[in-house]
Amino acid sequence: MPAYSAADDALTTKVVTFYENKTSSELPSHQATVLLFDPTNGILKAVIDGKVITDKRTAAVSTIATKLLKSPHAEVLCILGSGAQALSHYQAFTQQFSFTEIRIWSRTRENAERFAEAAGGKIRICSTPQEAVTGADVIVTATMSTKPVLFGDWVKPGAHINAIGACRPDWRELDDTLMKNSVLYVDSKEAAAKESGDIVISQAAIKAEIGEILKGTQPALSDKTTIFKSVGMAIEDTVSAKLVYDSWTKNNEN
Repeated sequence: MPAYSAADDALTTKVVTFYENKTSSELPSHQATVLLFDPTNGILKAVIDGKVITDKRTAAVSTIATKLLKSPHAEVLCILGSGAQALSHYQAFTQQFSFTEIRIWSRTRENAERFAEAAGGKIRICSTPQEAVTGADVIVTATMSTKPVLFGDWVKPGAHINAIGACRPDWRELDDTLMKNSVLYVDSKEAAAKESGDIVISQAAIKAEIGEILKGTQPALSDKTTIFKSVGMAIEDTVSAKLVYDSWTKNNEN
């Protein structure tokens, strides 16, 4: 995933591997390394742990989307999934928002309990995704599911959903009812239309990119049921890697 940011004068390539059938639940499905280059001559300046950057930049973008699209009275957070992205979203969301209740669902209770222990906060472990979702104001789907785990009939009107999983055009996390009866925002229209099975299969119409809301060219319809479908952009890795490198350089000048 190569990208160049003129604003940051940063050039990177992220190399990613993805293994669906893991030999151990202790290992993440995604592994990544970010290579940071000098844009003036192509010299390699740094090799950075791309997994940490991927986890944190994805959660950061979801946080921005949630700030723009959630109800101002949102109180209940629901997370479906218990892996690295679920944890990074929990960390970012609890830092930026004040929820009165946080719920977690995972395919196995063991994984949900492991997540709750790692998170360290007060978390309600739910037995089914419907139990976790019912009445939730903000929902994060960060699963390895290939078929819908979140259904529109369960979702509270006016809720905001951050859909992080289903990273292939034939994978789903959200059903057609939810996709077609919500206002759909994405990080990249071009990428989402090709990579997101939730969008490809449902053929749901994309309202706008999150960047268009930030620029003021599209509205944030926070009074509606909204979805932010994240497929990830290389430029997010570039900006994050440059931030890490600049911070490291500053702290090691002496």
